[in-house]
Amino acid sequence: MPVICTNCKRPYPEDGTPYKCPKCGGLFDWDSSLAFDPARVDDSQPGIWRYRHTFGLPPTLPPVSLGEGNTPLVWAEAFGRQVAFKCEYRNPTGSFKDRGSTLIVSWLKHKQTRRAVEDSSGNAGASFAAYAARAGMQAEIYIPVTASGPKRQQIEAFGARLHPVDGSRADVTSAIRKAADGGLPYASHASLPFNLPGYATAAYEIVEQLGAFPGSVIVPAGQGGLLLGLARGFDAMRRAGVGQSLPVIIGVQARACAPLWTLAKMGMAAMQFVTEGQTLAEGVRVRFPVRGDVILQALLDCRGGMLAVDEEHILRGRDELARRGLYVEPTSAIVWNALEQALPDLPDPLVVVLTGSGYKFHAQ
Repeated sequence: MPVICTNCKRPYPEDGTPYKCPKCGGLFDWDSSLAFDPARVDDSQPGIWRYRHTFGLPPTLPPVSLGEGNTPLVWAEAFGRQVAFKCEYRNPTGSFKDRGSTLIVSWLKHKQTRRAVEDSSGNAGASFAAYAARAGMQAEIYIPVTASGPKRQQIEAFGARLHPVDGSRADVTSAIRKAADGGLPYASHASLPFNLPGYATAAYEIVEQLGAFPGSVIVPAGQGGLLLGLARGFDAMRRAGVGQSLPVIIGVQARACAPLWTLAKMGMAAMQFVTEGQTLAEGVRVRFPVRGDVILQALLDCRGGMLAVDEEHILRGRDELARRGLYVEPTSAIVWNALEQALPDLPDPLVVVLTGSGYKFHAQ
C-alpha cells in the first residue's frame, strides 16, 4: 500500500519526511484502498494496534503508543431516538487525534526524526506533543494565539515548545510552512496521509461494538481527516465482506467557517465567499481543507453530505450532551444541532462521533 503524490504520481521518497512532493509540490496519499482482513486482527496488541495490518507501515516498526482506541459507544436518547455516541474524547490526550498521532510519530521515529513541527488549533498539537514526548522527540507546536488555554497548557506540559501566532488559523499554517520549507520535519496531520489509517480504526471499532454496520454516522469536520478515515475504514470492511452497505456519513461544520459545506452545497464558485469567522468550534475552523475534493467524493460514495451549524446552537448542544453524561468541547457539540436537522432522514443504527473532551475548553 504505497504512498504517492496525487499530482505527479511519484512515490513517497525513501529519504526524508517531506509533507509535500519535492518534485511538484503535490499532496501525498495512499495509492490504494485500505486492506482490512478480520482474520488478521491481533487482539494481543494494545488499542488500535490490533489493526496494524491495515496501517501500511513497516512490519518491524515499534509502536509509539499510549493505549489509544477502544473508546466506548454510549447509547442515549436524542430527539426521541436512541443514538450511539462514539466517545473519542476518551482517548489518552482527550481527542480522536491520538489515533493518527500514534501512527505519525511511530513513522517519524522509524525515520530517526529527533525534532518535528506541527500546527494546530489545539487538539492535534496536544496529541502530537504527547506522542513525541513518548518517543523522546522534541516537538514544536504552532497554534493561534486564541487557542483554548487548557490546550496550550497541555501542549507545554508534554515538553513541547509553543509558537503562538497572531492572526487566523490559515496564518498559523503559513508560519509553520516557512519553518518546514527551511528544513524542519513537518508532522502535518492535514498534509501527511499516515494518520488516515489510524482514523479508520474508529470505523472498525464501531462495527465491532454494534455487531453490524451503522446505518448513518455524524462527525465534525475541519480538515475532514476523521470523516475520510471513517469512510475508508467502512469501505475496507465492506470489501472484506464484513458488511454490505456503506453507512450514510454526515459531516458537520460551524457556519462561521464552512468550506466543505459550501463546496457540497454550492460548488467551487462559492468558495470565494467562505470566511474564517469567529466560532466557539475552534477545532473545525479550517478555511482551506487540503483534501476537500477527496472528502466530497467519499461523501458521494456513501450517499452522505455536509451540514452547517449556527453559532447560537453550539453551547446549547454542549449542555444537552452534558445532561446525558457526555462532556465535550464546543467543536464536538456541533453534532447536536446537526442531529436535530438531519434526524428524520437518517437510518438506524445512528452513530454520532464526539471528538474532543470538555476539559479542553473554558470560556475566554
